[in-house]
Amino acid sequence: QVELMESGGGSVQPGGSLRLSCTVSESLFKADALGWFRQAPGKEYEFVAAIDTDNRWKVGDSMKGRGTISRDDSRNGIDLQMDNLQVEDTAVYKCASFHTDGNNFYPRAGYWGQGTQVTVSS
Repeated sequence: QVELMESGGGSVQPGGSLRLSCTVSESLFKADALGWFRQAPGKEYEFVAAIDTDNRWKVGDSMKGRGTISRDDSRNGIDLQMDNLQVEDTAVYKCASFHTDGNNFYPRAGYWGQGTQVTVSS
């Protein structure tokens, strides 16, 4: 069973920041790209950001200029720093394993965590 452990969600006011973290098994960390997608109520899943094993990364349009993703070898995990959060960023954020064609990242079905809630409101 693949385990992806997320943390760092919460509630912030517009303009605030949050840092999401995800820890996975060593084998998964060394083998695959990792990242995040999100789902807001009544909306489709949306790519947020991902990074591969060579530290090549991509941030989705919705978070471009506000999000930074990085890998942490010391704990087999990734971090997503999100700044200047807005109400429309409210969603459940899920850490996932991705495959990549070098340009885009695609979540692997079933290889994602339970999710962490991010709520942005005044």
